[in-house]
Amino acid sequence: MTSQVLSEQSTCVSAFVALLHAHAGITRDLNAQLTVEHGLTLSDFEVLLRLSRSPDRRMRRVDLADQVLLSASGVTRLLDGLERQGLVERASCVTDRRVVYAVLTDTGLDRLRTAAESHFGQVDSVFGARFDDEELAELTALLDRLGTGETLDCSPG
Repeated sequence: MTSQVLSEQSTCVSAFVALLHAHAGITRDLNAQLTVEHGLTLSDFEVLLRLSRSPDRRMRRVDLADQVLLSASGVTRLLDGLERQGLVERASCVTDRRVVYAVLTDTGLDRLRTAAESHFGQVDSVFGARFDDEELAELTALLDRLGTGETLDCSPG
């Protein structure tokens, strides 16, 4: 019985597996390119990008963790590495000492801008080689229905 269940996947399960495989392959390749060329992981890049789009290039660390889908300890480890590189710094809140902000430095913004040029070119290459503009619009709409519908402005501030 078990082998029959495993061999007869629903269309939904097949779509889910295809999504997981596509995500894993694309993120592995793009992460490797970003790391080699700019010393950033995809997660680093996303944090820098989100900070660049935030007012005063700052966010509460807890809000940043929620947006990049990391735990509080996960975002702390990530930010610690970015702080050591001088790309992000900590800032206190003047009205609530419990609140700590992550702030994108000028060096971080420069690194983001440089990395964005090649990274977005690589993303365009990966997707443009497989889909035309109409298919990309449809793919975006379909994936938005699965997610939150949130789209991130990908231009560095």
